[in-house]
Amino acid sequence: MGWITEDLIRRNAEHNDCVIFSLEELSLHQQEIERLEHIDKWCRDLKILYLQNNLIGKIENVSKLKKLEYLNLALNNIEKIENLEGCEELAKLDLTVNFIGELSSIKTLKHNIHLKELFLMGNPCAFFDHYREFVVATLPQLKWLDGKEIEPSERIKALQEYSVIEPQIREQEKDHCLKRAKLKEEAQRKHQEEDKNEDKRSNAGFDGRWYTDINATLSSLESKDHLQAPDTEEHNTKKLDDSEDDLEFWNKPCLFTPESRLETLRHMEKQRKNQEKLSERKKKVKPPRTLITEDGKALNVNEPKIDFSLKDNEKQIILDLAVYRYMDTSLINVDVQPTYVRVMIKGKPFQLVLPAEVKPDSSSAKRSQTTGHLVICMPKVGEVITGGQRAFISVKTTSDRSREHINTRSKHMEKLEVDPSKHSFPDVTNIVQEKKHTPRRRPEPKILPSEEDPTFEDNPEVPPLI
Repeated sequence: MGWITEDLIRRNAEHNDCVIFSLEELSLHQQEIERLEHIDKWCRDLKILYLQNNLIGKIENVSKLKKLEYLNLALNNIEKIENLEGCEELAKLDLTVNFIGELSSIKTLKHNIHLKELFLMGNPCAFFDHYREFVVATLPQLKWLDGKEIEPSERIKALQEYSVIEPQIREQEKDHCLKRAKLKEEAQRKHQEEDKNEDKRSNAGFDGRWYTDINATLSSLESKDHLQAPDTEEHNTKKLDDSEDDLEFWNKPCLFTPESRLETLRHMEKQRKNQEKLSERKKKVKPPRTLITEDGKALNVNEPKIDFSLKDNEKQIILDLAVYRYMDTSLINVDVQPTYVRVMIKGKPFQLVLPAEVKPDSSSAKRSQTTGHLVICMPKVGEVITGGQRAFISVKTTSDRSREHINTRSKHMEKLEVDPSKHSFPDVTNIVQEKKHTPRRRPEPKILPSEEDPTFEDNPEVPPLI
């Protein structure tokens, strides 16, 4: 059964920022509410109130809603119109498909002078003879009844016949009240029988059955180990019995009464609870997801189902995880291993096998403040690990290549063999030799051409050198 709680009202007051004291419109339809309460204390400013399709049996706790203009109580269990005198601004009242049999109870609506529309179709009183005339004559402020406008001539005629119509309505009310009293007694007796049957089932013997023959009981005890059916067969039998009971309940004819509505609701609740119990039995604890096999091989796992990208260059491997933007970083745990990386996101593992071996100590993890993405940078080591068997491939650098070149040259180089029997000691005295003094040579003077030289030609135009 549903109850009107503060949390329920706040959840249905999203259009008012979940503020209830200034709420003007509230919709609580199809909530299985059985009693109307608390609204007049928490929502004094209500103008529109929807309570249709519930299990409300009495109009109460609404007299303090002075500003209420429209009240919808269609499809409930109301049998009498009452406690609406305080709703001074009430202009529209919907009581469609209820169980109102006391038509004379509409006289309490005389104080609601602003009431213009009234809906009573689908109630037992709507099938009374002269029902419409009685309502029109009783409530002079009404303009519409059951969606049909009240004409002035219709009102005049109803007032003229009111003295004759009223006794007939009273008699029909009495007949209805007698029928309702019998139906209530029958429903109460049936409910008590069902409770007794439930108690018997709950207090049954060891195998759920009642025995009157002691010998039969003892024999069943002796043969219990041999004749006991497996759990699956018992479960299937119970399921079949429940389905048969459910089918029998829905096929059984019944009258449309408040008790039948409550009985239907109880049956649906019982079926739902049984279904929940069955689902709990079927529900097994999920085994933990395998991240590393028995032979030590890491597996690729993406339980959070998030997008990612992997960049592999010569120096490092970069993993970009599209972590949810508004997730708290404390819910993320990163573990970098030489051959794989594991990220726990809200307890769900994301694991990826790396294409090359990395250095966990030099790795770093950063999160973007704008997108929320997690970026993990993992520098490579000098070896690359491939999938399956571990095959080490050396990554050659320039220094490694030069060393290899020197080693190959040294292999082909001829080495002199020294006879160990012959030892030669160097002359220490001659290690540093004295420099001999050599006299400097004077440069030979250049011989200038003279006049005695046969090749010399004297040019008179050239001035002398000195």
